[in-house]
Amino acid sequence: MSIVVLISGRGSNLQAILDADLPVTAVISNVAGAGGLELAARRGIPTRVVKHGDFQTREAYEEVLAAEIDRFAPKLLAHAGFMRIVTAGYVARYAGRMLNIHPSLLPSFTGLRTHERALAAGAKLHGCTVHFVTPELDAGPIVIQAAVPVLANDSVETLSKRVLRQEHIVYPRAIRWFLEGKLVIDNGRVSVKGNDAQYLFDDKS
Repeated sequence: MSIVVLISGRGSNLQAILDADLPVTAVISNVAGAGGLELAARRGIPTRVVKHGDFQTREAYEEVLAAEIDRFAPKLLAHAGFMRIVTAGYVARYAGRMLNIHPSLLPSFTGLRTHERALAAGAKLHGCTVHFVTPELDAGPIVIQAAVPVLANDSVETLSKRVLRQEHIVYPRAIRWFLEGKLVIDNGRVSVKGNDAQYLFDDKS
């Protein structure tokens, strides 16, 4: 019963996962010096760096990445700010046991710059989504979402901070559900055994 967490940066969602006492057995980054590596090392968790820039193709990179992942035989892969678009072959290798956290209420605002785009679109609600990873970018079955109101005086910074607080709540929750065998995928939709709420709304922002 173990998790390998993949990161590219500071590791704030990794910190939330660790603080939830979830069984992280390794942290792997595609960026040397990523802040999350130090977080893991301070907890005595093995770390690895597989730099994507060292490889000529995505497939070559992912073959080495997968070899590092498989050393730890994880039950779950948790992409936590892992800024790589993965191939269909990689997804197939870990199908049904790979989660991602995305800073928008999917299917709105896939990809990058989500907070900026939400403000530009005049969205009244914004938030984050935990979903299973599939070959199509940010389009896998949704496990849980958290919404926050978009305030009249919001900037990208203020909005992103409020969304990030919700990410730190819902990602550990989704991971725990997975490890406890509570998630059921049927026809592309996820339900949770026991009827646990799959949404949060922070109206106190």
